[in-house]
Amino acid sequence: MAIAFFDLDKTLLAVNSGSLWIRRELALGHITRWQALRASYWLVRYHLGFVSMQDALVQAIAHLQGTGEQPVRERTVRFYEELVRSQYRPGALRALEEHRSAGHRLVLLTSSSGYMSELVARDLGLDATLCNRFEVDAAGIYTGRPLGEVCFGEGKRSYAQAYASEADVPLSACAFYTDSYSDLPVMEVVGRPVAVHPDRRLRREALRRGWPVVDWGSPGGAGMALGFPSQ
Repeated sequence: MAIAFFDLDKTLLAVNSGSLWIRRELALGHITRWQALRASYWLVRYHLGFVSMQDALVQAIAHLQGTGEQPVRERTVRFYEELVRSQYRPGALRALEEHRSAGHRLVLLTSSSGYMSELVARDLGLDATLCNRFEVDAAGIYTGRPLGEVCFGEGKRSYAQAYASEADVPLSACAFYTDSYSDLPVMEVVGRPVAVHPDRRLRREALRRGWPVVDWGSPGGAGMALGFPSQ
């Protein structure tokens, strides 16, 4: 049985849910303007190639230390239903159904949180989620540490390799869909790497290597296509 791995932001979704989350948390008063600027600063430095996004993710997780998990989980549900659920690309839904019809496992491979990933997996009927999860103590308080390796870059490849090995599936029998050059470590080891609305660096690399570059379109009734109830 083959495995199809899917990135989330700007791949299955037409938006970057992380950026939307920062703006929403600021608007609701859950983070300060300084914290929002700091997060945006890390994103800009990453896109300019000055810093590893893995470092930024570790910093973001560390800032959760001492806060309760349940409020974050509840806010993520509202955030997903109000701003994210309608943003699935129509081509992504078709690709998922094609792989499902072929009997392939459908796996989300993302740097997003476990809370967001679980909601996506529920709505899309995915078989597994490989993502970032946060350590929580017995009282339900964040310790400020990630659970396991950070799921980004080389970390994503580690998660994909471990999952495929457990399923007894060679990575050569797997596909991976992503928009980001940062996912190159995974694309280099799967049998079918596909660039979806790729960033400039990934587009250049995909064309150089002869990898497919696809356009999955913009949202428009995606929720209805999945049979989501109206909110």
